[in-house]
Amino acid sequence: MPRSLDIDVVIFGGGAAGLWTLDVLSRQGYRCVLIEKTALGTGQTVGSQGIIHGGLKYSLDGLLTQSAYQIRQMPGIWRDCLNGSSEPNLSDVALRSDGCYLWRTDSLSSRLGMLGAQIGLQVTPQSISKEARPSILKDVPGHVAIMPEQVISPTSFIHSLGMRWADRLMHVPNDDVIKFDKDSTGRVTSIRITQSTGEYELRCHQVIFSAGQGNATLREAVGLSADRMQRRPLHMTIAKGNLPVFNGHCVDGSKTRVTITSEVTSDGDVAWQIGGQVAELGVSMMPEQLIQLTTSELKAVIPGFDPSCAQWSTYRVDRAEGLTPQGKRPDQPVMHLDHNVITVWPTKLAFAPSVASQLQSHLSAHVPIRPGFTLSDLELMKSFDKPKVAPAVWESATQWWSIQPNQQPVSVRRVA
Repeated sequence: MPRSLDIDVVIFGGGAAGLWTLDVLSRQGYRCVLIEKTALGTGQTVGSQGIIHGGLKYSLDGLLTQSAYQIRQMPGIWRDCLNGSSEPNLSDVALRSDGCYLWRTDSLSSRLGMLGAQIGLQVTPQSISKEARPSILKDVPGHVAIMPEQVISPTSFIHSLGMRWADRLMHVPNDDVIKFDKDSTGRVTSIRITQSTGEYELRCHQVIFSAGQGNATLREAVGLSADRMQRRPLHMTIAKGNLPVFNGHCVDGSKTRVTITSEVTSDGDVAWQIGGQVAELGVSMMPEQLIQLTTSELKAVIPGFDPSCAQWSTYRVDRAEGLTPQGKRPDQPVMHLDHNVITVWPTKLAFAPSVASQLQSHLSAHVPIRPGFTLSDLELMKSFDKPKVAPAVWESATQWWSIQPNQQPVSVRRVA
């Protein structure tokens, strides 16, 4: 016989939105469990650059777009949590930087992009003098500013939120061991799970799918259409070595030509994650081709940059989003309600608080708060297999290249 547990809300997906929602609902008094298939943060969250965007990327053409309007409140919400003045208290999260540098080349389109970035944002670029520039930008011919958009370590963030409610986490790596029971109206009434520690039945009132591209499989498992989702792929570059700690965007017209974020690794190196336009152009490229493109771009926008000071790798990540006409990026989080199943795609890391707030509002109107978990419930939950936190992208990279004087990437090591 399976061991039974009466649950208010079962959340699938331990990324930023799922864990933030678990925190908000648990603090409100709901009996919640979060199920993760691989490791917490796997995919979009750990693959992100950790920038708490406030709308810069969506206002470079000088217009206050709907995307910029929707996201511009987010940096303030995150800042309060990161300094410990608001819940969830994220004051233990490693902060890569309190702001991002913004610089341009000397091209006309780059100048126009910098002008556009000044319009309509609540966090706007602040010009800095040549003397105040970081050393890596000392010879940049164009204007340099700083944006008060914080940059976090995604792995540190996931660890912080995940450990707050570790007793409510469940690792279920195989879709085949999850069975959904529904009533005649289509509502999910219980979820049956087989783990190494035994069989469990989670009798549930609300189900939330917040598993990124995994939402498609989950929706099919409960008899819902999987075509509510789109994927926009990226091919990101990683550099690791004797690099400066630096976080910033090079603006060229309405594009961020390159975006660099960095973190000091456990072995004392500095790792860069490099995105922006190069990550979109690199989708159709092999790793060696993308590394050549990225290092060429860095040399073009950072005078004197020497790519031989680091080793280079790449990783791919799919941005799973709610479906939009022509596959354009959604302006805000996308949610679908089907009976008692809510499917959510946050769109951006920065939107995690917004997702949790919207879900909380819905549940407050439809799911009553009952007495919390009993001691026997908590003892049962201790037997759940628990997920780990996904490693940083530079820790999971399997092949690295060095750059030779002729700009050719040469494979230097493969990690088994």
